[in-house]
This record gives sequence, structure tokens and C-alpha cells, in this order.
Amino acid sequence: MNFEEMCFDPRIMRAITEMGFEQASPIQAQSIPIAMEGRDMIGQAQTGTGKTAAFGIPLLQRVDPHNRKLQAIVLCPTRELAIQTAGEIRRLAKFLHGIKVLPIYGGQEISKQIRSLKGGVQIIIGTPGRVMDHMRRHTLKLEEVGAVVLDEADEMLNMGFRDDIEMILKKLPEERQTLLFSATMPKPIMEIARNYLQDPEIVKVVKKELTVPKIEQYYYEVNPRRKNEVLSRLLDIYDPELSLVFCNTKRKVDELVADLKGRGYFAEGLHGDMKQSQRDRVMNGFRNGRTDILVATDVAARGIDVDDVEAVFNYDVPQDDEYYVHRIGRTGRAGRTGRAFTLVVGREIYKLKDIQRYCKTKIKRQQIPSMDDVTEIKVGKLLEQAGDLIERNRLDQTMDLIEEYLDTTEHSTLELAAALLQLQMGEDGNSAAQDEIEFGDTGAEPGMVRLFINIGKKQRIKIGDILGAVVGESGIGGNLVGAIDMYDNFTFVEVPREHAAQVLDAMKHAKIKGKSINVEPAKGK
Repeated sequence: MNFEEMCFDPRIMRAITEMGFEQASPIQAQSIPIAMEGRDMIGQAQTGTGKTAAFGIPLLQRVDPHNRKLQAIVLCPTRELAIQTAGEIRRLAKFLHGIKVLPIYGGQEISKQIRSLKGGVQIIIGTPGRVMDHMRRHTLKLEEVGAVVLDEADEMLNMGFRDDIEMILKKLPEERQTLLFSATMPKPIMEIARNYLQDPEIVKVVKKELTVPKIEQYYYEVNPRRKNEVLSRLLDIYDPELSLVFCNTKRKVDELVADLKGRGYFAEGLHGDMKQSQRDRVMNGFRNGRTDILVATDVAARGIDVDDVEAVFNYDVPQDDEYYVHRIGRTGRAGRTGRAFTLVVGREIYKLKDIQRYCKTKIKRQQIPSMDDVTEIKVGKLLEQAGDLIERNRLDQTMDLIEEYLDTTEHSTLELAAALLQLQMGEDGNSAAQDEIEFGDTGAEPGMVRLFINIGKKQRIKIGDILGAVVGESGIGGNLVGAIDMYDNFTFVEVPREHAAQVLDAMKHAKIKGKSINVEPAKGK
């Protein structure tokens, strides 16, 4: 079912369209119409099925933005899920001006949360313990709460929150809507449902057993700003003849295709907004080998039946566990070896762990390849091709030309071969030399580049803040960062020469503790 068929606020539809989602997941298609009628509901669905939108859209539909009092509560088992859920509901409410969503959880200063609550919040997303804390302090006004959601109820019970949940439900107005979502339905969940839900509608989206084909599976933890660069390096290193790249939204498909074409790849996109004639043209190009890389959304990729796909790249972690299986199953067909690569940003690592658990598969963590790694692989492939050429062809005429040239110069055969290889490699063939030209002597240890940052002790900055910014923005490992020397108004930090350009680029628009900074290569000692 498409979202357009559900007849909710056009401003919510506008947000969904901007987020780029093409159609409702099974739990969304079944739950949203029931929840929008105001009825109580039990939804049985596992993590990663799109539950947040399944209850978030009906909540936003009923909340009055002109009333600044609390109107809806969502209970989650963990702070990570509370933050993630609040973020998604905020995105859905982007064009519903006046609606405020606040995550409340342990580990954050409660005084900050109290201050935010006093400013007026219509929806809170909280862990049961912290919601109880606020109730004891009377900082939550519950008299106008018209809806409550128990998200991942079985997990909350496993964590010992049953008493808190029941106490919260007892304190809420009797005239309210209650939505309960749980992956499993043990006896305690059914007891809560009997005691606190009124004639609930039951929706089940239970996943079939998921099995993953025998495909080599890897993941890379990346900075969001570096995703395109990392994808390009993986394409260069593995050099698949045909590859599929999956994105979660139509917009990202278009953006990524434009970027890949700009980098010289033969890439085309496939998504739901395209006419059938366009889709046919793109697919014919992919099947015939005119297009090496097909970038697609999950919905648009249905029906793709190409046996020669060597690699699948999850540019975005899929929204649904089943999508992961469907995606990577596009490679490794007909007895061939297949590879699947997933780019993971921040908290998406928790989602990937869910996928591994439900799919009973192992996805191995890999280090992001450096430019030197890419160069080494390219050189190896060129030398291999050269060896094949020697075996297959008569090179008499070419060898005569080489001999004539060598007779007129003092260069050796080896020097000439190296120069020709470097010309074939282009700029990448001399990356080390380029680094020397670009950075020169910065006064760093051998193999490192020393960077200057115009912020220091007087700005109340600590070494950990510098390290966190460099690692967080650039995506390089913290163990790769060298000496950090901090002074009153500036700091020096050493990074590996092979990553120096990456760090500089990533830090262009970075802030440290809210302060804009300037980063540049240091001058030699």
C-alpha cells in the first residue's frame, strides 16, 4: 500500500515524500488505518519493520500543535531507541509547525529535561525509569495525554520495567488510546494487554525464517560525509564487472548516481518515480554491460533478475531485515562467488546487529581501505593484465619501438616500465609524491603529517575534544592519530600521511564544542 492511499495530513505526506520512502511496510499498512481511528491495538512485529512510522504518523495526526501541553507518551526500553525514535518522529513532523518532540532518558541531566518540558512539549519518547522520575517530581502533566505507545514491550519487560510500565499506565487518563508493539507475545505482555487495553485490534507481521545465502559479507563504519569516497574505494579495489548499490530513498539514489558519474563510473539509477520506459532503458543497459553500477531502492529493485552481479553494496543500512536478505541475494547466483558490503553510520551499528541476529549470519568488520591500498590493487591488476598480454600476443613491433627509444636515452628498461605504469595509473599512481608536494615538511614524525588547529586551552578545549573531532569527522581510527600538542590558543595534531587529505577535507566545516575552527598543514620545525 502507498502512503498516499491512507488519507492523512498532507504536511505529513510532504515529510514522507521528502524522506524519499516509496511505500508503506506491512506493519505500517496494517497499523496506521487502525491507529488513526483511535482504537487500541497490539502490533506483533520485530525490530526493523518500520514500527516508528506505524505509530508516529497516527500520533502526529491527532496532536494539536496549538496546545502546548503533553498529549502523547512513547515508552522505549533503551536511551538509544528513545533518541532514534524521537529523531524519526521529528522528521515526520518537519512541516507540522508547533509540535515539539522530546526524548527523556537516564544518563542525561534531568534538569535539562525539566527545562525543556517547561517550554511546552506535546510528545515525549522516554525510558520507563526516567518517565517515572519525572512523574514523581510532577514535571510531567498527564491530564491531557490522549495516547500512549509501548514500543518493544517484551524487551522492556525483560529489562525489569513491568512495575514501572503498569504504574505509568495507571496514572494516565482512562480515556486514551493505547498502542502496544512487541516482537513476541509472552504471558506478561498478554496480561498487560488485558488489563490496560480496551478491545484491542491485533496486527501480526511475523517474519518467516530468514536464511542468508553463502555470500562473503563485510561492513565498514564510516563518517556520513565520507560514504561516497569509501564506496568509490571499494569499487576500485574489488572492481566488479556488475554491481548493485542499494539506497533507502529515491533522493539518495539520484544524488549518488550523479556523484558516481562525476567520478567517472558508468552508473545509472532505478526508483519508483521513473517511467516504465526509463526503467526498461536502465535495466537493458545493466544487462548488456553498458552500465557497470545500478543504484536502486528496495521497491524499484524487485524483479531484477541478473545472474552476473558480483557485488552488492548497502550504501544505506536497510530499514527491514528481510530487505537485507533480498538485497544480498542478488549476488552469488548460479554457483558464483558473491560479496556484500554495508556502510554503517553511527547508531546504525545496532540495526546491523539486529540483522545479524535475525538472519543468523556473520557480517565481518573491515578497515576502510586507504588510497595506497587502492593504488596497490590497481597496479597489481595492471601488471596481471600485462602478463596476460605477453602470453597471448606477439609484441615484436612494440619491443622494437622500445629498443629504439632506449638507444637514445640513458634511462633503464625498468625506469621506462615504471614511468609507463605511472602514466597508465594517472594521478593515483604517484599518491605518495603528491602528498610530499601538498604537505611537504610539517615537522611530524616519519609517515605522519602535522596539522595546525586554531583552538586551544584558553577556549576550554581538552585533548579528548580534539581527538573526538578528528576521529568523528574523518572516520579514521583513533589509534591512527599521533601526538596531540595543545597550547593556549592553538593545537598541533599528527595524522598518517595517507589520511591527511581526508582529515583536512572532513574538518573544513567541523566545530569543536560549538566553536568554528580552521585546520591547515603545520609549517615545519
